[in-house]
Amino acid sequence: MAKRLIAGLLLIPLADALLLVASSAFLDWRLIVALVVLTGLLGMLAVRAEGRHTLRRIQRSLARGEPPTDELVDGGLLVAAGAFLLTPGFVTDAVGFLLVFPPTRRLVRGVVKSRFVVPKMDEMTGGFATGNVYTFGFPNDDGGMGPMGGNGPEPGAGGSGSSGTGSAGAGRDGDTVDIDEDAYDVEFDDDDTRA
Repeated sequence: MAKRLIAGLLLIPLADALLLVASSAFLDWRLIVALVVLTGLLGMLAVRAEGRHTLRRIQRSLARGEPPTDELVDGGLLVAAGAFLLTPGFVTDAVGFLLVFPPTRRLVRGVVKSRFVVPKMDEMTGGFATGNVYTFGFPNDDGGMGPMGGNGPEPGAGGSGSSGTGSAGAGRDGDTVDIDEDAYDVEFDDDDTRA
């Protein structure tokens, strides 16, 4: 996925250069320069306005005690939009405008979150980002200790039974295990129970 992203980022300036050369065949070079500068200035004004709006949304989310995940992704996309709009060319300006306007930025944000942010957070937190937490056993393990991993005795199998007074139980390999009943008897004095 990263290779495709790098290839896409390298193809955008190439397409920009080809479009500028092709447009110079039927437009005056002064008009091309004016269009590139004008779209860059308008785009930077839009990035500035959207950046302020996103910052206010971050502050509101923090005031409510919620993590501003969408707003932070929007902030990153606005930084990328500013970089695209500062790069001279029609294709980079078009990509920058796609990242500036909220409806198209929302679509790009969904793709970025599902393809990059959430998998990376799951990898770093062991599944806590999406709630895919391991609740039984150990991840990527052949076995663990006790009933969680399956190597230990099952609950109640090595004990005496439901009453807790039996004399023998099944061990790990099917052997019988003798249990001393007196080892579990506890006597209390009257003085201990009053305290």
